[in-house]
Formats: sequence, structure tokens, C-alpha cells
Amino acid sequence: MTEKFTVDENRLKAVEDNYKSVKSRVEEAALKAGRNPADVRLMAVTKTVESVYINKVLDLGADLIGENRVQEYLGKKDELHLDNVEKHLIGHLQTNKVKQIVGEVDMIESVDSVKLATEINRVSKNKGLVTNILVEVNVGKEDSKSGIYIEQLEELLNEIALMSNIKVKGLMTIPPICDSEKEVSQYFSTMYQSFIDIRDKKIDNIDMEILSMGMSGDFEAAIANGSNIVRVGSSIFGARKYF
Repeated sequence: MTEKFTVDENRLKAVEDNYKSVKSRVEEAALKAGRNPADVRLMAVTKTVESVYINKVLDLGADLIGENRVQEYLGKKDELHLDNVEKHLIGHLQTNKVKQIVGEVDMIESVDSVKLATEINRVSKNKGLVTNILVEVNVGKEDSKSGIYIEQLEELLNEIALMSNIKVKGLMTIPPICDSEKEVSQYFSTMYQSFIDIRDKKIDNIDMEILSMGMSGDFEAAIANGSNIVRVGSSIFGARKYF
């Protein structure tokens, strides 16, 4: 018999306080960087978070959520207050899950190969859709992370640009864990420079509108280096619970 879920009122209050605090920090970081706070979006990352706590931030005005796993998102989306909320898949996507997620989210942030892009394009065409994507870059060249190396990025983009049912909207990255803000800023700066270089080349069917980088531990450094979507989970919802 499944254990009945009980809402933790203290956690609800903590989530509310955390969300307001993070939102304020995002705005302050933008201003400090000489940017308009309206140009930086806060994504609430909902991995392993129960619907009641997600709805708390949605009811407070959060308009962008990110989920890592296809099955988890599909399992709880009907319980979420998703009117006027943008939904992104931010976790690694296997080609055999593409059919399930295309059309269910507004953007797939984790495209890192021609194979995956081809499958998203094929499924999107069959469903009569154009799917917005970001290309994931492994800026630290870590074996443990998904993403394409910066040196291979332009070649991948040129191939994806030929696919009529995909629209590239920008780039996403997760830098290595660093010991200092200065160190992580170097990775973010490298990503921003690549983002600008590609944008200036004006490749057909490639829009460099979104640079998604920065999470709970480093989003302020990411904002200082040009990020316009920061993906924050644990600083809003608390430490993740793994089942």
C-alpha cells in the first residue's frame, strides 16, 4: 500500500520565502551587472519536487519551470498550475523518449548530437510541430557530463539548421564544480563569447536568443557573464529527495 503524502506546511512557507529571496537575488545580480532584471528569467527546477510545492511558486508568479526526466514530468504535469507557464526539459534526453516529450514542453534544452536532433525533427514533423531547442555545450569537457564541446558547436549547428521542424534558440551549459567564483566565471565567460560569436554569424534557422547557464550555487556569476535563464532548484525547494 502506497504511503499517503502529507503536505509539510513548514516546507511550503520555506519554499515561498526561498523563491522570493532567489528572485530578489536574480534581480540584484542583473542590476549589479548593469543589466535590466527583466532580461534574466528565473527557472524553477522541479526535479523530485512534489506538485504542491511546485504550485506554491507557480501561484507566486513563477512562469518558467524545468524538469530533468521525461517520465517524472509527464507523471505530475496534470497536477500543476501551468496556465501561462513555460515548460522546459533540461535533463539528458534519450532518443527513445523523444516521442513522449515532443509537444509536451515548450523547449528542449539538452540537445547535444545530430542523432538526437534528427529524432526530435522527425517526431516534430509527424506531429505537425516545430520544436524549440537549445544546444547543450560541455564547456568543461567533463566525461561525466552530456553536451558537445565548443570546438564542435558550429558544425552541429550547421547540420541542425537544415532541419525544418527544429528551431535553435540558443545554448545551455553546466560548468564544472569550481572552488571560486573567479574560476566558474571563466567558464561562463567562454560560453558567452561563443554565444556572441555564433549570433554574429547569423546562421539561417539559428537564433541566439537564450543563454541558459547558472544554477543554485553559481547563478549570480552566470548573470554577470550574460546568462538570461538561470535554473534554480535546491535554493528554492530545498535539498533534493531521491526515491
